[in-house]
Amino acid sequence: MSENRPDPDKLTPEADQEQPFLAHLIELRDRLLRAVVVVLVIFLGLFSFANDIYHVLAAPLLAKLPEGQSMIATGVISPFLTPFKLALVASIFLAMPFILYQIWAFIAPGLYRHEKRIAFPLLVSSVILFYLGMVFAYYVVFPLVFGFMATTTPEGVELTPDISQYLDFALKLFFAFGIAFEVPIATILLVLAGVTTPESLTAKRPYIIVAAFVVGMLLTPPDVISQTLLAVPMWLLFEIGVFFSRVLLRRREQDAAERDLTEAEMEDELDRAIAEEERLDTVSKPKD
Repeated sequence: MSENRPDPDKLTPEADQEQPFLAHLIELRDRLLRAVVVVLVIFLGLFSFANDIYHVLAAPLLAKLPEGQSMIATGVISPFLTPFKLALVASIFLAMPFILYQIWAFIAPGLYRHEKRIAFPLLVSSVILFYLGMVFAYYVVFPLVFGFMATTTPEGVELTPDISQYLDFALKLFFAFGIAFEVPIATILLVLAGVTTPESLTAKRPYIIVAAFVVGMLLTPPDVISQTLLAVPMWLLFEIGVFFSRVLLRRREQDAAERDLTEAEMEDELDRAIAEEERLDTVSKPKD
């Protein structure tokens, strides 16, 4: 049996490169499996409360419906499938910190120390901002949008939203505001990558404000309220991103200056050591 094994000394460079690649694939598979297991565990815990979770999600709409009206289910299996879908999506949202940690643990070994020092806070901040976007949508946007829709319903028309369509609508708004609240992270990354500068972004502020309203129009329902409620926070978050990008650039310049100073000091110390060694050699030589 041992005669069929390859001799390690005769392995080709291609085989040497293949082994680390397979090791990375195995590690990626393990981390993805851990993320899936965590999502499934959370889902099993939430599934029994799926109807209660849906009621919490629908509370902003139910509060704005006219008295005596309620939501309906037009699909045959919608009363079961819609809370099931919500519980699964909620499990993914709740497991997002663990999922992002697995991604971070996979890529972190390939980063330099200064890259890790910047990347990890940005990763944590992105998770927090995404959750803040969802909270903003639930507590601020939902009541205003549903109140506006309830007051603009034509006479003789009963407002009885379908539970499945409402879930799709709510998830769309959650995703839109969660992504919109990532604007500071995107701004900082663009500046740190050298793609742009804070001064250039400040000069383009009018265009960015217009772009924020265009994005708000595309990602939200066709009403002015939700569009404005998405565009204005995006603009303010853009200003926050520009401010922190300036702070990080100044800190990077200070670190670079300190690093250059340290290298210069090391060179001076090396020159002094060489000079001292030469002096000692000269003193120790016997005179003719």
